[in-house]
Amino acid sequence: MDEETLSRVYDDPLAHWFVTEAYRISDTTELIAATGEQIVAAGLPLYRLAYFQRTLHPEFSGKGYFWRRDRGVEVGSVPHGFQDGADYLDNPLPAVYQHRKIVRVRLEGEELQAPVLRQLKSEGATDYVALPLFFTGGHIDALSIVSDRPGGFTGSDLDRLYLLHFAFTRIVETHSLRDMATNLLDAYVGRAAGERILAGEVKRGEGQTMEAVIWYCDLRGFTRTSDVLPRDSVICLLNDYFGAMGAAVTSAGGEILKFMGDAMLAMLPVPDPAGRAATVGRAVHAASAAAQSIAALNGGRVAAGEQALRFGLALHLGEVMFGNIGASQRLDFTVIGPAVNYAARLEKIAAVAGCPIVLSQAVAELLPREAVRPLGRHLLKDIDQPQMVYRLGDTPD
Repeated sequence: MDEETLSRVYDDPLAHWFVTEAYRISDTTELIAATGEQIVAAGLPLYRLAYFQRTLHPEFSGKGYFWRRDRGVEVGSVPHGFQDGADYLDNPLPAVYQHRKIVRVRLEGEELQAPVLRQLKSEGATDYVALPLFFTGGHIDALSIVSDRPGGFTGSDLDRLYLLHFAFTRIVETHSLRDMATNLLDAYVGRAAGERILAGEVKRGEGQTMEAVIWYCDLRGFTRTSDVLPRDSVICLLNDYFGAMGAAVTSAGGEILKFMGDAMLAMLPVPDPAGRAATVGRAVHAASAAAQSIAALNGGRVAAGEQALRFGLALHLGEVMFGNIGASQRLDFTVIGPAVNYAARLEKIAAVAGCPIVLSQAVAELLPREAVRPLGRHLLKDIDQPQMVYRLGDTPD
């Protein structure tokens, strides 16, 4: 970049905003809205600004942020496999990603094939430009700018925007990397643990003691099932089962901590002693919802000639340590403590008692009397005295 060009950039108030204000905006939606408004305020004929962010997420492959003048920002997620469909292939973005080149289409008087370009033209747009955003690690996102001025962008408009897009790229790269890290941590360790790891809680042995409802469940007869079913069928079975259990936990505000073969450990933290009963109520409601989801799955499985899923689930209330456990260079952010061990042992009673959901006395005491039924005292492994165990009053065997 020559001295004259540098001087032009430094004198540009829009460039000044990018290097002094834009980087302070941490929310991507807010950044796209502010960028669009600043570009218009700088005198450029911008009608639409769209940022296409690729990411790593178990449910979607990316996001699109679409700003239109005087209409704000709309955000949409892109499902996995979308890149193989006609809606994606029949538009200019594949050339941007695959060939790493700028694409410009003048919309006035053109016979347009791409649906997105036809839509923009119907809205009065006249010029479309899409360009790659090159991140330092080789990753590529994309940006499109659309004008509705007769004749579209001038050469000087595009020169100005092209210079400024480098600053925009560096800013959204930080957003993208942060979002990827958050998505991956949420997927692999859970939201609460992920937030604490990103906040710097990474020292081995570091954690906090808290009260929580412990949720421990597993599949009955899974070892035999996994021996006779093909691998892909076993994976599908586990995904269906964990999907039902996990959705119930997260919908209730709980945290999935880990999957262990066919078992799942989760918790619902108690915010304070006054919220203990409410947390127990949410956990029990979630357990009932999980049982209903499994029953719905079984309806389809039985109709297809497959074996129904049977599970055991235990809920216990107690104190746990939530934090970093493991080797010096390989940690697990999880919970430990007698309450966790108690829940795991309690779950075994579900099979003995012939019901899918069992509750400890600590949980049952916080529920209405008519909501639970006693199952008597049972010996739990490594616990000296027999323990009172309960079941939900409205849960079928």
